Amino acid sequence: MFSHIVIFWTQPGQPDAVDKLIAGANEYLRDIPGLEYFQVGRMATSHRPVVDQSYQVALNTVFTSRQAQDDYQVHPRHVEFVEKVFNGCCQRVVVYDFE
Repeated sequence: MFSHIVIFWTQPGQPDAVDKLIAGANEYLRDIPGLEYFQVGRMATSHRPVVDQSYQVALNTVFTSRQAQDDYQVHPRHVEFVEKVFNGCCQRVVVYDFE
């Protein structure tokens, strides 16, 4: 298994950026081959100071293999998501990959 977690900071001047990003991820990314698990959602608030609450959206995906994740990165639907959704909604992104 290969985990790919993406943390998104949306454009502050776009009040609907969070909703667009979540809807776009569901539309373009959810059904790409090789995905075993897919979850996208808003940052969950916490009373614990150790929890990062500076971002707006997180994407948690698990792939069958590292190769499946590599294939996902160049899949036309992922490329389309980046071009049509991500580029217009986000100002920053951090990725955590692990096996």
